[in-house]
Amino acid sequence: MTDEEIDRLTVLSRSRTEAASRVSRAQMLLAYRENPSFCAVGQRIGAHHQTVQRCVERALAYGPLAAIEDRPRPGKEPIITPEAKAWLVSLACDKAKEHGYPHELWTTRLLARHAREHGPASGHKCLAKLVQGTVCKILGQEEIKPHKVRYYLERRDAEFEQKMAEVLCVYREVQVLKKAAAKSRKAGKRVAIVSYDEKSWSRLSGQTFRVDKWSLCRD
Repeated sequence: MTDEEIDRLTVLSRSRTEAASRVSRAQMLLAYRENPSFCAVGQRIGAHHQTVQRCVERALAYGPLAAIEDRPRPGKEPIITPEAKAWLVSLACDKAKEHGYPHELWTTRLLARHAREHGPASGHKCLAKLVQGTVCKILGQEEIKPHKVRYYLERRDAEFEQKMAEVLCVYREVQVLKKAAAKSRKAGKRVAIVSYDEKSWSRLSGQTFRVDKWSLCRD
């Protein structure tokens, strides 16, 4: 070892802020330089002799300063493939009812269950154990929120425009009746206007009325 390497290892071996693994390896190399015995160094440092041997062998192969660093470890293989993620994202962009569910929108729990049941058959075996948390992470990366809809517009009824015109006419007629009712109050005559949206019962002016479709009732 060069004088520069020895000085560097000496500083590391006495450091109280460096990682314990780097300090221990620096101590091993300096101790082995004084006494080239794996067992003796291990007893002195408090490490197994095979650990000392591996550290010395790395120093001989790559240099003493490189030997004190951790070895680069290969990254963990992705459990869920990019193809499977793309399949899941595409699924989240569909409607749940298009896949046989009675729900209009997906939930992450329902998506996870559907992916577990149908993902392997679609060629994505890595989705067989998919959990809800992983679904949230995948969709979060793509900023997809299938459980939230900002707007929704779909024309289903061919007679929608005609029915819309009829409803608007009713609303206009209600406004006319309200104005007439305001004048009738002065004359002591009361007018009750009843309409419905969800087939409910209404109680107006102390009396109960059965609400019929687009009914306009006058007292």
